[in-house]
Amino acid sequence: MSELLLINLTGLDKPGLTSKITAILADARVPVLDIGQAVIHNHLSLGMLVEVPKESASSPVLKDLLFCAHTLGIQISFTPVADEEYDRWVGEQGKPRYLLSLLSRKISAEQLKRVSSIVAEHDLNIDTISRLSGRIPLDNGDNHTRACVEFSLRGTLSDENLFREQLLAITDSLGIDIAFQEDNIFRRNRRMVVFDMDSTLITSEVIDELALEAGVGEEVSAITEQAMRGELDFNESLQRRVAQLKGLDEHVMESIAARLQLTEGAERLFGNLKRLGYKTAILSGGFTYFGHYLQKKLSIDYVYANTLEIENGCLTGRVLGRVVDGARKAELLELLAEKENISLEQTVAVGDGANDLPMLGKAGLGIAFRAKPIVRERAKQAISTLGLDAILYLMGFRDRDELSE
Repeated sequence: MSELLLINLTGLDKPGLTSKITAILADARVPVLDIGQAVIHNHLSLGMLVEVPKESASSPVLKDLLFCAHTLGIQISFTPVADEEYDRWVGEQGKPRYLLSLLSRKISAEQLKRVSSIVAEHDLNIDTISRLSGRIPLDNGDNHTRACVEFSLRGTLSDENLFREQLLAITDSLGIDIAFQEDNIFRRNRRMVVFDMDSTLITSEVIDELALEAGVGEEVSAITEQAMRGELDFNESLQRRVAQLKGLDEHVMESIAARLQLTEGAERLFGNLKRLGYKTAILSGGFTYFGHYLQKKLSIDYVYANTLEIENGCLTGRVLGRVVDGARKAELLELLAEKENISLEQTVAVGDGANDLPMLGKAGLGIAFRAKPIVRERAKQAISTLGLDAILYLMGFRDRDELSE
């Protein structure tokens, strides 16, 4: 009768270690049923579940492994595994799997404790924990550091809404973002990323910049506040705000575009997306003039926004054509996916406002970026502590995957 053994090895990592250990198992014709290895700060942890065949007595194999481990200067242990225990383990492979990403400027033990406690409370098993971000020097004074660790979880969630609510509740107090998504084939098979523009790709709201130039900043802000209170829908608020711009010289838009500030991480994100072959788009309730300015700057494939009517070199206070509101953004996302011959599951949508919620909900991966509280609560994923380039982590990329020019 065969014997099941769990072999664990720990110690200083060195080249050839795994090959020397597996060579002993190979000589004894030992099948390996499971294997996992991790290296943290040059310290190895290697585990193997093996089946020692009936014709190969385990004692000589264990003796050879012990001697090899001694010569390599590592620790080794053996744990017998009962057939019933193994059968239970095999039976668990059909359970749902999830990915939980913890993002912050730096990762602390307190953050890990709180997150793992909620995971345990919902009876989910942590299979692996991986660092997706690069290594941070101790003397790094850069406030724009990035840190991300990813938990691979297994189990059945009885109340996913409660789980998400509990995770969201600890994000602000701990200064972290937590993304939770199903681990499926689409995770690393996204093909298109679409963005809101104002307060997402850029740090400002262009309508406010135009209003300041027109000397109607307070009037436009008052209309914006009405819309935020739900007293006006997006279309009405847009038309009323644009009406305040009547008579503004069109050349003002050039100077405003020149001083627009890109959001942290935007250039790094678009550089990687472009080199990896992703399609990108701006779907904005803002204005086409500024969308096309960013299109040239970031090599964006598509721009859909609102067009300001201009006559005799001045803004008329009207918008041409169909307004790009929340419903239109979701519709455009579908149309672009169809045009690029991809499924909606392969799309990513990023935005900050309530009018972005329809497209965030329709995309395979919808991300509320530095969003209003109501948007963070309703979107499945949210990023507030890091820059736009943190989106790459949620798509499964590590810092070491970054492509150079």
